[in-house]
Amino acid sequence: MTDDGGTGRTRAEEAADALGLDHSTTRHGPVRSLEEAAAARGVSPAAVVKTLVVRVTDDDYRFVLVPGDREISWPKLRALLGVNRLSMPSAEVARDVTGYERGTITPLGSSSAWPVVADATMTGDVSLGGGAHGVALTVRADDVVRLLDATVADVTDPVGRPGDGGR
Repeated sequence: MTDDGGTGRTRAEEAADALGLDHSTTRHGPVRSLEEAAAARGVSPAAVVKTLVVRVTDDDYRFVLVPGDREISWPKLRALLGVNRLSMPSAEVARDVTGYERGTITPLGSSSAWPVVADATMTGDVSLGGGAHGVALTVRADDVVRLLDATVADVTDPVGRPGDGGR
């Protein structure tokens, strides 16, 4: 289901247009893994970018753009943001602060324009969530960074790398 006001387009697509973000939209059925999502979108697993919402304080959040083959490094992200603790909000809080349900979250068209952190490994053509299940936008990483005024930093590790596990 899209929140499209009857246009057949998601808020994310409309926001991309309003920003002048060159993109192509892919609509696909349900996927159960990163590999299925990548295949459905016609990109590599590393090019599937997850948008995670991280709580800095009770009323301060960040969007963190994480390539599919990577995961947040909590120590690196805490150091970047200059905080001792971060947390992932519940699904309900994430929806309240973004307007999107988990699995569809994107900074494009969010109900709040939280600052964006893009991992430094996010390069080339990437596929972001499109604001609804089964909708993705393929965009140039550099364009997303520029148009969303994202902070680019090394804030991830390869999936499965031992870390501190704490937030």
